Formats: sequence, C-alpha cells, structure tokens
Amino acid sequence: MKNTSFGHPFWTYNLSADTTIIMIHGFRGTHHGLDLIAKNLTDFKIIVPDLPGFGEAKPLEAEHNLDNYVAWLADFIKGLNLPKPPILLGHSFGSIVAASYAAKYPETLSSLILVNPIGAPALEGPKAVLTQLAIFYYWLARKLPARPAHRWLASKPTVMIMSITMAKTKDKKLRKFIHNQHLTHFSSFNNPAMLAEAFKTSVSNDVRMFAQKIKLPTLLIAGDKDDITPLTKQQSLAELFDNAKLIVIKNVGHLTHYETPDQVAQAVKKFIR
Repeated sequence: MKNTSFGHPFWTYNLSADTTIIMIHGFRGTHHGLDLIAKNLTDFKIIVPDLPGFGEAKPLEAEHNLDNYVAWLADFIKGLNLPKPPILLGHSFGSIVAASYAAKYPETLSSLILVNPIGAPALEGPKAVLTQLAIFYYWLARKLPARPAHRWLASKPTVMIMSITMAKTKDKKLRKFIHNQHLTHFSSFNNPAMLAEAFKTSVSNDVRMFAQKIKLPTLLIAGDKDDITPLTKQQSLAELFDNAKLIVIKNVGHLTHYETPDQVAQAVKKFIR
C-alpha cells in the first residue's frame, strides 16, 4: 500500500503487525527491490520508502551526501510517529545510510539489520580501478546535457552488463526476472546530477566507518559470492561491532534481495525473535 509522509512516498505491508521494520534500498534501486523480502516477513509491519531522488521520491534540496541522507531519514522516521522504536534494515548503499543513522540516533531504533553491507572502501583494493572507471562514467554524465546524460546512464547495454555480472543464480527464469527488474527500475532516478552526487556518496563511505560506534543488536547478512564486499571483508566488518552476528547465504552474491529473499527473511525472523 502506498502512503506519503510530508510528501515523501513509502510503501507499507502488514499494517496490523506490532513490530515495524523500515527498509532502505540500494543505489539506483527503488522500494521495488525489497518487495520480495517484505512479502516474506508477514509477521512484521514493513515500511519501504524510495530514497530521495529515486523512484517516485523528489530529490533533496541540498547535496545528496551522506549527512543529508541521514537527516532526511531522521525526519522520515520521526514523521511516522511510531508507537515504539522500529528495526532499521539497509541493503547495499542503504546499509551505509542505515549504519550512519544508527550511529547518530541509536535511541530511535531497537536494532539494526544490514543486508549485503558495503563493508570495505570502494576506492581501495582490487576493485579500485573499476570504481575509478565508474566515477568517470558518472562524471561524464554530469558534463552532458540532461537528455543525452539520461540516455547514457540508462542505456540497456550498461544496465545489462551490471545485471549479468551481479546475478549468480543459474536459474534462467530467475535471471530473466532479475534483468527485467534492473531494466525497469535501475534508471528510475530524478536527474543525472543527483545520481552523480549519490554515486559519489556511495563510493566515499562504507559501514566500517560507523561500526564501532554502533551498540545496537546488529545482524549482518552476506552472500558468499558477493563481488562488492568479499566475504572475508564481511567477516572483518562483523568483528568491529559491539553486538553483531553475521549470517552467510551460500551460492549468492550481492543480489540476495532477488535471489534468496526467503533466506534473508528467515534470518531476519530468527534475529528478531
């Protein structure tokens, strides 16, 4: 069910449930990406907003940096007027926003869940060269006029390269579903300038920066084939938290929300109970 809070769109599931989970999606995603996980969590009230500038949400009036995303999230959660502190779940880039928020406003949450968290700096290690190429890709988009820039960023070959690389399942039907989801929603951004700002934020920050400040009960869910943050880095990340548990899902990478949403939901249920 679609709702709005001070004009900001969000989607709700299971309105009669007592415990609330607020879910924050990843970079270039929308609320649609977390739909399968939400539908597997029938015992909880689920709230999934579109991040500012993505999907149906208006962009921020200020720069799309981490501080401003966290400020937006603080206003969003406050505006919900929930009877008790919710659980906050972030996937991928959403894990950075969620972790930063949890470090700053722990009293407003009951616990934290990070799915495929960004647990290592994108500008370091073996992926650094690819990250620099991606930075150039978004930089070039900012130099183009609006329409050519959008076509450049939303081109089918670019989206498909990303989708094919990240999908680990061998199930043809599921791979087709994943590619369709990316082709349908991956380019639902407001404008190239805000997307470039958001990308800069995504590669300039990681969960590790906030882990030691977080004392909340925390669950990390990782895929053992994740190319964004390798499993060894996820294990190191978990050790930085004061009170964290790492659950590893086998034979899946960064797309647990599409490939193994039932296993993600099961881990969430067990953690909460």
